[in-house]
Amino acid sequence: MSAEKDERRPAGELEAAVLAALWAAGTPLTPAQVQAELSSGLARTTVTTILTRLYDKGTLERQRQGRGYAYRPVEDPHGLTALRMHGELDRGSDRETVLARFVARLSEDDEQVLRRLLEESP
Repeated sequence: MSAEKDERRPAGELEAAVLAALWAAGTPLTPAQVQAELSSGLARTTVTTILTRLYDKGTLERQRQGRGYAYRPVEDPHGLTALRMHGELDRGSDRETVLARFVARLSEDDEQVLRRLLEESP
């Protein structure tokens, strides 16, 4: 094996690139269309695997298009981050401790934003 093949991408890099391509397109894309948007030399099967994994995680929706599927994100980037944060909270058994530690690490500016948002929420 070559050294190039031995190098691994950072975790989530391919998923992030696929999501970025889908957000930029603003319309559902097939694996072949995502592959073309990426221009990274990834095999279509690799792109299909990434799309399927994102679909299985609930990050993407898909609709039948011909014999395959076209995919689109369920959320914009900010909404996806919020979904991930909720997912992490749902994994823990002690939500109060998790939230307390999260708040303790906020900058003063972020803490002020959070306070304002909590006061404004219905």
